[in-house]
Amino acid sequence: MRLGILPTGYIYPASERPLRDLLRKRLQLVRHRVTFMLSAQCQIWRCTGVKVENTLIKQADGQLLRYHDNPELRMALHSNLAILRTLNAQIEAIEQRVKEQIALKPEFQSLLSVDGIGDILGQTIALETGDIKRFSTVGRYASYCRCVDSKRLSNGKSKGQNNRKNGNVYLGWAFVEAAHSIIRHNKTGFWGLSVLKRHNPLQPLSTVASRGVLTFS
Repeated sequence: MRLGILPTGYIYPASERPLRDLLRKRLQLVRHRVTFMLSAQCQIWRCTGVKVENTLIKQADGQLLRYHDNPELRMALHSNLAILRTLNAQIEAIEQRVKEQIALKPEFQSLLSVDGIGDILGQTIALETGDIKRFSTVGRYASYCRCVDSKRLSNGKSKGQNNRKNGNVYLGWAFVEAAHSIIRHNKTGFWGLSVLKRHNPLQPLSTVASRGVLTFS
């Protein structure tokens, strides 16, 4: 230790930890909301053959109960909708609280200029990244965001994989969410995006996520 050759971890500023943890709680609630949205949508689709749009399910409108005449099915759907309304309220409250408490640092202002990154994703990336100067290269930051491949190759042949769980899972989620938005709306005019969509739907997701990291860095 006296030689200073042992690698040290980054100590996140204590003053910013509560907001970072609050955004992590929001992520947990969003994942639960998706679970209950899919449950409600699949129940209606399975029992009636009608596929209701996700946007309508997300609103948790009580009018959706009209799809079921059976009292047990109506009760099951009502339970899903009640939980969705509660989750929506809590997520909106957290987002409002975060927007009131934080202002992006100058080095993170460029985040909002990237297609697919809004206030919440921008704040998530900024808070999870911390001091961007602690990454010596763009590649190290991309690796920390879990946006690079972990394969080990020799003469073009795969020789295994490194630890794919190294890095920050929350940063990985944020950049993948941004990539979903970019691919959905195709705002960037990314070269070859339509070709990648046809041949391998998962390939453009990782490609655009990695490009988002490079753009920010």
